[in-house]
Amino acid sequence: MRGIEEAKMKDQVQGMEMWRIVLWMSLALMLLIGSVVVSFWYMPVIRKNEGMQREVHALKQKVSREREMARELTFSIKALQTDTNTIARMARGEAGLAGEGESIVRFE
Repeated sequence: MRGIEEAKMKDQVQGMEMWRIVLWMSLALMLLIGSVVVSFWYMPVIRKNEGMQREVHALKQKVSREREMARELTFSIKALQTDTNTIARMARGEAGLAGEGESIVRFE
């Protein structure tokens, strides 16, 4: 009898081990399926975020160019306000005139 009881106990333990393995495999499978579903759900959001990041990068480059242009214009304004030679040089250049002792050379 004792041998039969031991065999039954052994079968029960093996059956419990099998169910434990099945349980862990089903949990792992559910986690895998859940992560796939979540990744497909967030894919449009991820793509939108990537597009926005590209737009932010382009805008930062544009801001940098605009700051450089503002710096150059500020320098030009200060030169025009303080240096009379700058004003005369610009006026002669735009009007096509020459100052005393200067000659105009045009390339065509």
